[in-house]
Amino acid sequence: MFPLSAGAASQGAIEIHLFEERHADMLYRLVDRNRISLREWLPLLDWSQTRADTAEHIRQSRDRYKESNGFSAGIWIAGQLAGAIGLHAIDSRHRSSSLGYWLSEDYRGSGAMTKACIAVVTAAFVHYRLHRIEIRCATGNKKSCAIPERLGFTHEGTLREAEWLYDHFVDLHVYSMLEQDWRASA
Repeated sequence: MFPLSAGAASQGAIEIHLFEERHADMLYRLVDRNRISLREWLPLLDWSQTRADTAEHIRQSRDRYKESNGFSAGIWIAGQLAGAIGLHAIDSRHRSSSLGYWLSEDYRGSGAMTKACIAVVTAAFVHYRLHRIEIRCATGNKKSCAIPERLGFTHEGTLREAEWLYDHFVDLHVYSMLEQDWRASA
């Protein structure tokens, strides 16, 4: 399944690779450089306080991938780590999962995340044989919400105060894509 090619963004070719322990320093530095902007919407930055924390996150992600239970991967643009995308834990009985993603400030607005999502959603339906994929976005995070809307995901509703974001709850929009709808739109 990996690496995946996701096309090109305005800054260059996009590739998606599973994180390996050797990427821990690079990932930690990227998160740390973007910590203030990411913290606005990403509730799990506290896992990455040190390089060792990041290496542990990568090890856990690799274990999940080996168990066919999702993954965490880096988005590289023109050879530079630009962000991350991942398939959360897979509910094998219902053949469903959810997608998470973030980009460094330097690469936002380039179309890279939309292209990365297309590649990962396609691979998830083909490789994992999923039936349903969700994307949940804070209602105030307009740029993140624009991605599933652009990709034709169905807005199913809003979960009230569904996510704790450091010191307050936020509402989440829930978007979904079904396997047959993705195939029909391709």
